[in-house]
Amino acid sequence: MMTTSEKIYSGKTKDLYALSNGNILLAFKDDVTGSDGVIDPGANTVIGQVEGKGRKSLAMTDYFFKRLHAAGVATHLVHVDLEKGAMEVRRAEPLGKDVSGAGGFEFVCRTRSWGSFIRRYQQYIRDTGRPLDYLVEITIKDDERGDPLINDDAIIALDLLSTAHLEQAKQMTRHVCRIVEADLREKGLTLIDMKIEIGLVDGEVVVIDEISADAMRVMDEAGKVLDHAVVYEKLIH
Repeated sequence: MMTTSEKIYSGKTKDLYALSNGNILLAFKDDVTGSDGVIDPGANTVIGQVEGKGRKSLAMTDYFFKRLHAAGVATHLVHVDLEKGAMEVRRAEPLGKDVSGAGGFEFVCRTRSWGSFIRRYQQYIRDTGRPLDYLVEITIKDDERGDPLINDDAIIALDLLSTAHLEQAKQMTRHVCRIVEADLREKGLTLIDMKIEIGLVDGEVVVIDEISADAMRVMDEAGKVLDHAVVYEKLIH
């Protein structure tokens, strides 16, 4: 039984609570992010709520974490309680956090050019959807600065990660992307890009946080990018 002791962090889409057994409880919220009234999971501003959205994100996370475990990919998941909209996880140290506890990395894997990638490199890209062969980008979790990109050399120079952990995290990101992509393909869906968080649990590199439509872009057979609720229906039902 999960017994909370205190709230230790309140994020845009989840609240974190310390558990008496040393683990963490992630409580998923119905909050959605976006700008100018348009929902955008990649945005840094909460613009409202969508009823049931938190539990759907949790259900998708449970779904994909089970796929990862079956493929031998470690995560920090301990237990999911869909009824309460929460999951118990092992306490992890997110990769990229500095000594003050700030920052942390998100690892983005792109199967094709889309979104911010095109905005950055549009003079070099003729067509949306150009294959990118599981290109990995790393961003710093920093709302005030718009989650800036950071390259491998800067990560090593700033002593934010060891060379070994950096390479392991990038390989894990590509592996997770391929697993998710293959699963979606079986349902007639195409994964455009996705992001994950990776952390250390007792020295082991594992996938942490969530994997849901909040953290990926998915397209149907007609080329339409699907919203959160539709991806959920395709996966769970």
